[in-house]
Amino acid sequence: MDLRLLRCFVAVYEEKNITLAAERCFVSQPAISTAIKQLENELNTPLFERHKKGVTLTDEAHYLYPLAIRLLADVQRLPGLFQTRTECLTLKLGHFPDLSQTALASVMATLGAHIPHLLLELVDHDAPAEARITLDMFKQDGEIFLPLWEEDYLLCMLPDHPLATLKSVRPEQLHQHDFIECPPCEAHQQTIGLLACDGLAVNLVAKAEHKTQVMHLVQAGFGISFLPTGVLEAANRLITVPLDGPRMFRRLGLCYPANKTLNPALAAAVKALSQWSLAATADR
Repeated sequence: MDLRLLRCFVAVYEEKNITLAAERCFVSQPAISTAIKQLENELNTPLFERHKKGVTLTDEAHYLYPLAIRLLADVQRLPGLFQTRTECLTLKLGHFPDLSQTALASVMATLGAHIPHLLLELVDHDAPAEARITLDMFKQDGEIFLPLWEEDYLLCMLPDHPLATLKSVRPEQLHQHDFIECPPCEAHQQTIGLLACDGLAVNLVAKAEHKTQVMHLVQAGFGISFLPTGVLEAANRLITVPLDGPRMFRRLGLCYPANKTLNPALAAAVKALSQWSLAATADR
């Protein structure tokens, strides 16, 4: 359908006069009359009853009017929609699975607030991406690591565990307790190493690849383990106790390429998260 016909219809409907509608549309009176007749033929229904003083609207005209207004408005918005789509800044961001959901949400909110027209795509940590929120230990050659936040490791256990009543625990107090290990975890290796130096050892009863899996095993009563505060946000049933010894923590941040020009979205993300990190550090 010719949209020009709908524009003529709307003008006649609102003016209720062919002559006034023609002036409004900058066309001749015969041209607008022809347009209305053509529209009536296409719809196979009368829209106006013509008389000397103007036109009378039919029920069909009342039915068509809001539809025509909406259709014309949608057509008018089309160029703007495509312009906005063109202006979108796309950023594909991978992130480590076992981390603070509170901190991650704050990072996402910062990106959304500081990057106009951001089109953000979150993918798995190991999937192809322009940048990753990950641990500093996973920084690769040719990447820059922008620190964002830190998470301390705490000893966690069920409330009925013998160590649950302590305000802090010394490494030697872990001797012979059932322990769940996460092999890639530096904190777990550090703990086992500290005990080994004194001829002590935990009783390894289970292993897991991810911190969330470790948390599930602790909640199931398999034993105790050290978990970062970010993962423990979802562990309401567990008791946590700090280690009386060297600080155990992990550092999370943004990894991005160091040897190539950043696309506009990633460049804006680096700038926004640098400011976010400074503010977060000041608050600690």
